Amino acid sequence: HQFHHKWAILSDPDDISSGLKGYVKCDVAVVGKGDNIKTPHKANETNEDDIEGNLLLPEGVPPERQWARFYVKIYRAEGLPRMNTSLMANVKKAFIGENKDLVDPYVQVFFAGQKGKTSVQKSSYEPLWNEQVVFTDLFPPLCKRMKVQIRDSDKVNDVAIGTHFIDLRKISNDGDKGFLPTLGPAWVNMYGSTRNYTLLDEHQDLNEGLGEGVSFRARLLLGLAVEILDTSNPELTSSTEVQVEQATPISESCAGKMEEFFLFGAFLEASMIDRRNGEKPITFEVTIGNYGNEVDGLSRPQRPRPRKEPGDEEEVDLIQNSSDDEASDGGDLASVSSTPPMRPLVTDRNYFHLPYLERKPCIYIKSWWPDQRRRLYNASIMDHIADKLEEGLNDVQEMIKTEKFYPERRLRGVLEELSCGCCRFLSLADKDQGHSSRTRLDRERLKSCMRELESMGQQARTLRAQVKRHTVRDKLRLCQNFLQKLRFLADEPQHSIPDIFIWMMSNNKRIAYARVPSKDLLFSIVEEETGKDCAKVKTLFLKLPGKRGFGSAGWTVQAKVELYLWLGLSKQRKDFLCGLPCGFEEVKAARGLGLHAFPPVSLVYTKKQTFQLRAHMYQARSLFAADSSGLSDPFARVFFINQSQCTEVLNETLCPTWDQMLVFDNLELYGEAHELRDDPPIIVIEIYDQDSMGKADFMGRTFAKPLVKMADEAYCPPRFPPQLEYYQIYRGNATAGDLLAAFELLQIGPAGKADLPPTNGPVDADRGPIMPVPVGIRPVLSKYRVEVLFWGLRDLKRVNLAQVDRPRVDIECAGKGVQSSLIHNYKKNPNFNTLVKWFEVDLPENELLHPPLNIRVVDCRAFGRYTLVGSHAVSSLRRFIYRPPDRSAPSWNTTVRLLQRCRVLCNGGASSHSTGEVVVNMEPEVPIKKLETMVKLDATSEAVVKVDVAEEEKEKEKKKKKKGTAEEPEEEEPDESMLDWWSKYFASIDTMKEQLRQQEPSGIDLEEKEEVDNTEGLKGSMKGKEKARAAKEEKRKKTQSSGSGQGSEAPEKKKPKIDELKVYPKELESEFDNFEDWLHTFNLLRGKTGDDEDGSTEEERIVGRFKGSLCVYKVPLPEDVSREAGYDPTYGMFQGIPSNDPINVLVRVYVVRATDLHPADINGKADPYIAIRLGKTDIRDKENYISKQLNPVFGKSFDIEASFPMESMLTVAVYDWDLVGTDDLIGETKIDLENRFYSKHRATCGIAQTYSTHGYNIWRDPMKPSQILTRLCKDSKVDGPHFGPPGRVKVANLVFTGPSEIEDENGQRKPTDEHVALSALRHWEDIPRAGCRLVPEHVETRPLLNPDKPGIEQGRLELWVDMFPMDMPAPGTPLDISPRKPKKYELRVIIWNTDEVVLEDDDFFTGEKSSDIFVRGWLKGQQEDKQDTDVHYHSLTGEGNFNWRYLFPFDYLAAEERIVISKKESMFSWDETEYKIPARLTLQIWDADHFSADDFLGAIELDLNRFPRGAKTAKQCTMEMATGEVEVPLVSIFKQKRVKGWWPLLARNENDEFELTGKVEAELHLLTAEEAEKNPVGLARNEPDPLEKPNRPDSSFIWFLNPLKSARYFLWHTYRWLLLKLLLLLLLLLLLALFLYSVPGYLVKKILGA
Repeated sequence: HQFHHKWAILSDPDDISSGLKGYVKCDVAVVGKGDNIKTPHKANETNEDDIEGNLLLPEGVPPERQWARFYVKIYRAEGLPRMNTSLMANVKKAFIGENKDLVDPYVQVFFAGQKGKTSVQKSSYEPLWNEQVVFTDLFPPLCKRMKVQIRDSDKVNDVAIGTHFIDLRKISNDGDKGFLPTLGPAWVNMYGSTRNYTLLDEHQDLNEGLGEGVSFRARLLLGLAVEILDTSNPELTSSTEVQVEQATPISESCAGKMEEFFLFGAFLEASMIDRRNGEKPITFEVTIGNYGNEVDGLSRPQRPRPRKEPGDEEEVDLIQNSSDDEASDGGDLASVSSTPPMRPLVTDRNYFHLPYLERKPCIYIKSWWPDQRRRLYNASIMDHIADKLEEGLNDVQEMIKTEKFYPERRLRGVLEELSCGCCRFLSLADKDQGHSSRTRLDRERLKSCMRELESMGQQARTLRAQVKRHTVRDKLRLCQNFLQKLRFLADEPQHSIPDIFIWMMSNNKRIAYARVPSKDLLFSIVEEETGKDCAKVKTLFLKLPGKRGFGSAGWTVQAKVELYLWLGLSKQRKDFLCGLPCGFEEVKAARGLGLHAFPPVSLVYTKKQTFQLRAHMYQARSLFAADSSGLSDPFARVFFINQSQCTEVLNETLCPTWDQMLVFDNLELYGEAHELRDDPPIIVIEIYDQDSMGKADFMGRTFAKPLVKMADEAYCPPRFPPQLEYYQIYRGNATAGDLLAAFELLQIGPAGKADLPPTNGPVDADRGPIMPVPVGIRPVLSKYRVEVLFWGLRDLKRVNLAQVDRPRVDIECAGKGVQSSLIHNYKKNPNFNTLVKWFEVDLPENELLHPPLNIRVVDCRAFGRYTLVGSHAVSSLRRFIYRPPDRSAPSWNTTVRLLQRCRVLCNGGASSHSTGEVVVNMEPEVPIKKLETMVKLDATSEAVVKVDVAEEEKEKEKKKKKKGTAEEPEEEEPDESMLDWWSKYFASIDTMKEQLRQQEPSGIDLEEKEEVDNTEGLKGSMKGKEKARAAKEEKRKKTQSSGSGQGSEAPEKKKPKIDELKVYPKELESEFDNFEDWLHTFNLLRGKTGDDEDGSTEEERIVGRFKGSLCVYKVPLPEDVSREAGYDPTYGMFQGIPSNDPINVLVRVYVVRATDLHPADINGKADPYIAIRLGKTDIRDKENYISKQLNPVFGKSFDIEASFPMESMLTVAVYDWDLVGTDDLIGETKIDLENRFYSKHRATCGIAQTYSTHGYNIWRDPMKPSQILTRLCKDSKVDGPHFGPPGRVKVANLVFTGPSEIEDENGQRKPTDEHVALSALRHWEDIPRAGCRLVPEHVETRPLLNPDKPGIEQGRLELWVDMFPMDMPAPGTPLDISPRKPKKYELRVIIWNTDEVVLEDDDFFTGEKSSDIFVRGWLKGQQEDKQDTDVHYHSLTGEGNFNWRYLFPFDYLAAEERIVISKKESMFSWDETEYKIPARLTLQIWDADHFSADDFLGAIELDLNRFPRGAKTAKQCTMEMATGEVEVPLVSIFKQKRVKGWWPLLARNENDEFELTGKVEAELHLLTAEEAEKNPVGLARNEPDPLEKPNRPDSSFIWFLNPLKSARYFLWHTYRWLLLKLLLLLLLLLLLALFLYSVPGYLVKKILGA
């Protein structure tokens, strides 16, 4: 129940016309007590967030949802109960003077967090509203159901009368042929508490819709419609408030034509009546709706209108059985709804029964309902199909569980039945199309059901063809989905006839009830449409109503009723008695009218048969512990009809073997013999715990049907004698064990009991009159010996506040047992000093019948008192059974195993040679060329495993040859000195991810492969067809095996050869079966499982752990086992186990890193550090905390000295460092070191891939591979190892070969056997008999858990643990896995020139395009340290000259290709935070502006590890170099050190496409910090080593410094002719002006002075 990293959509509820307002990213988890929360592994997460794909929306809901209106139409209700006390009613009547209905109803609708309500109809049992409540919400809504509630309005507080939930998934369909939610108009029935009104109703919750309603409350006519809104419509009111408006009334008949229905019931037996109700007479009442309810029906539903006299309708129903109104109603029949009162008789101490004997009381009720039978019929057909399917699937599961033959055949039969059922549904459901009162939902549902069932039928047919022996389990899972689908479809959302209630009444009080759905009882002329319980005798267990029926009170049966029911239209009622057991006479109500049509009030049986029941109670297992000792004193009580008997009480056991036959004599069953044979009554078995004082405690109940033998049948196979079967015992809803028993019901014929098989078995002298289970039925027993290895006890918690000091373990199985020796001082040494003890016990040959074995730990206190600490039940002994090997074919099975392993793990297929040897090519994980295993198939053969010269040596020779030639840059050997442990680690992580990726697509499980292999691969003579099939298998395996093989790399990737280790994405234990290869851990649970603790998790009940083991075998063992060399009889089957004396061990914990830690600080980060606890040692590495990291790399190792067994639980915790206050625990992981230390998988120190004495891959173990091999061979009594000739070693009958020389630090070669020894160790699992997988050099990933947040993973921790015994040679220094230190570098970038830069500015005077260019550069992550060149002003051609140098110092991690930056996050930060950023250089080109912001022109980002090589000239430099559209050789500045060239600069245009905006010529030069210090240079064009000034054209000089010069340059160059013309024009104009100026004076002068 969780969402991880999902995006939730934000929208505004008040403004529905606008779209979404954003997203918020969140994790949501709903956690129950003890749940585990899984966090997805880092490997499958991508960095960039795909918002659309990770929306917080259910499957199938589109991200863009539309607004819609939901119209809930409320028409009317009827049958409401009165909601006021009689006292108030009388007061009201006195004041007002009229008798009013005592209820003021209104309807309230809740949906998606909003609610709306209709008006209140005062004083009305049949209110009429005709209103609609309108909700506005997004569609499809995220709220899946709507709550409709009728409430009673009251001055003080309103109470609910009844509640109905509308499930939107059932009234809509989101498929492509689906439909919007729609409903009705249809009646829905509401159920709740009983109808008599009390001020404080204890069952009020039932009316709120919580729990199962125990009585009909009312029915409501409603409809629902949905309309999708067009938000663009301007008239739309954009509010999401709930509105209530009038709805158009509907006609009476639209919900269906009223029909008269008839319900008949006959009570055949009433037994197991709780003794508290045994004093007073008891009656049973049956009601349907309010019909038949005499006690508190009150507001009777009206009869349908068309009647003769409306006046006496009320009385007709009220006065029961009055003959006169029947005459007036034309021979109508009234109802008899309850049985006559009868006083119960005693069955036994707990239960009573009603003595009906041959006279069975009947009831019948007439009622009127809208005729909507078709709905119920369709649901019934689907129910029938689903029931058949469920029964079939349970059969198949049972067959798989009990390992019967051919479960696949049964499953095929089940699927065949399913597809036939679906076809039948299609033909039946299609008939009834033209019904007038069908609602839209009826039509749409029918269509969608028909589509679903049609496709289900087809799927079932295809699935049937695919069912094979090895796919049964998968296909079974698919069939379970069919079952769920059918159950969902069969649930009809529009009700018609209400459910039927059967109440047991005593003294007019309702005591217990049962509820039967009406669809199960409805009669139809078509057999498939008839309800499953119609005209059948059904066993009902009555329970207490409401809360009283919960918990332990609800476990006891209130009454068991055998009831026959029939419901149908009155017109079809002629054979309503057809299903009753035959042989009865009807007794009518005494009338004298002689109306034959009357149903009987009782039946008198004339036929009866006498039987004897034999209950063979053999054994019960895994019972509930009822006493504080953790055990019980169980006995069983068997009930049949009205008799009961008990088995004997067996003290102090949870697995009682009663081995007792109970005989019930003179059982009288009524009816025809053949009916009883096919359908006998059920037997109830209850198990109790006998208490010395007080009454027995109930421990569980189960039901069984007996096998019936009639007098005329022979008592012989196949039916008799019956087989013992397991019956599941239930305590409430929880399972509480199994009962192994058989039941037979034998008819006593005319000759009396003489015909029956004899019961006089061997009566035990010591058991008195108890008869054991007869020989043919009881299981065949053999003598078994159970050997128990007692190792020790761990982590025992306090018992009753006292510490456990002197514990002892008691083992019990089938009544026999053994006790361990006493631990004298648990604190000092919690191990046992006697290791092996045994006991003998008789167990059934059939392993499925083996009883569980109980382990109990008691603490021996002073004065001979014992206290139970805890217990554990081993439910199946199967995994501990030892089967002596079949000596006839000693090497065959190991060969088979070897072959299988090779075939599953290797890429090579097995090819058969004529000589009978099988050659298997292995692509091993070791760096070895080929490994050929030849396994000869005779017992003495030797298998040879050849290993060629290691590739490394060949590589070295290659290198020597290469010395002369030029090195190719692509495939280069990693430099030894460069490699460290982290290189190895990261290479291994890549391998792991690769494997995970390959495993995902390969759907075939390994088990399936193995199964195929066992069956086909090893048959001596293969038929042609099989051969082809096997070849296909091989092919398929070849394609997949690379996923399962350990280091097999995908061949495409050329990887540098680095030795790898194994990275486990989970805990090491889960890979190696918890290291329980010979030492098992049993969790001890607290003694009495009290009822209050049912909610507590397994974790909280654990009070400690017992370490040990079991071995079960048939008693005389074959001689040769005990005659083996070195057989020590005191150890029995546990040969060669180490001593369990305390031992001192050096534990070395390497913590690599943590991932996905849970944030502990407000800033969403944490400051983690490591804390390690082992015994009394507590290391807190507080000063080395890592600031603000959720994925910290610790890279630390810790050495701790510990002594097992006292200090064997290692806790590695991650804490969050806090400046103030205590540090918080983020999470911790616990590792049981002891099991690892003693495991045969040798988990003390992982076996590396290769052996080397120096370098990053140095051998860590103080013992060399050859010593380890010798030790292993000695311990497991394997012949070997025989070394020689060089490069070969023989272990048992396998020969391993490998390199025979090793190089030391100085390159000297020495002969060595270590490589071949290591090769043998890496294939140790192939060694016959003793082989097992050895733990490789590894890193494991463990989840971190926090006790305060149980089950929620708080992150993961990668670590590994090495352990070295202190009495062995000391190990070397720990590996250095400290995080890599970044190396200091300096990057020098010289910007020489630019070209073709886009021109951005227009000239003020001339409008000419130009740009003022400068170049900016920085390293990613250091934007604040950006560096700019000077400005090249007024470039007219886009050319710029700079000769400018940038200097970027940075810290770089070569292995991770990341730059490391440390800086404070804010001024308030306490310390610096470290960031790792890819090494990228950004160069940008800008246009400088004086008064406005500079304009960005273009940029390029170069990844310093792989960037395109620069072009030689500006012409060759194209845009495609940067976009990657053309193949350009990529270079790394870390390898080339110095690069010069032209690179394109790009920017996006308006259409968001890249365009070329310039080119830059640059030179990159990388130096280490030391080199840079020796050879310093100046920034920009400064000393030392200054760059010369660029040669820039004149125009670029600033015009306001030398305006004339620039003006001349600008104007003269371009406009010289224009200027000359202007000058001429000016002169002319001047002349003209002068002329005009001087003309008048001149003229005057002329005229006057002439």
